[in-house]
Amino acid sequence: MLAAVRNAFDKIGITVTSLCAIHCILLPVILPVLPLLGLSAVHNHAFERIVLLITMVLGFITLFIGFHRYHRKLYPFYSLFLGGFIYWQKDTWGADYEHVVLMVGAALVVLAHVMNMRLCNSCNSCEDEH
Repeated sequence: MLAAVRNAFDKIGITVTSLCAIHCILLPVILPVLPLLGLSAVHNHAFERIVLLITMVLGFITLFIGFHRYHRKLYPFYSLFLGGFIYWQKDTWGADYEHVVLMVGAALVVLAHVMNMRLCNSCNSCEDEH
């Protein structure tokens, strides 16, 4: 059962991070239309920070389950935290680089989940637990 929860959390983490990156990339295109739709809250920095923190907590829990139960490898954590840190620092790079920074940060978070899924699924000593 724990493997199913971990796998679901990995997939949710990949989906949420990907949707967040798509949101950030498309926001300049749809920003002028948002007030007409009453959706100005989606470009709120506090909202973005809260979503990022939730994503990081979910990612940590997911990676910890895989680490503790299956593979004992730390590098998915490195990718998760580096991606989250880069994502968090998007404003320091300026508006010209914001989209590139967001894509790199999101890609590292997604990579952490993909690495975790692959490590857990390839665990030779845990074949009976899958």
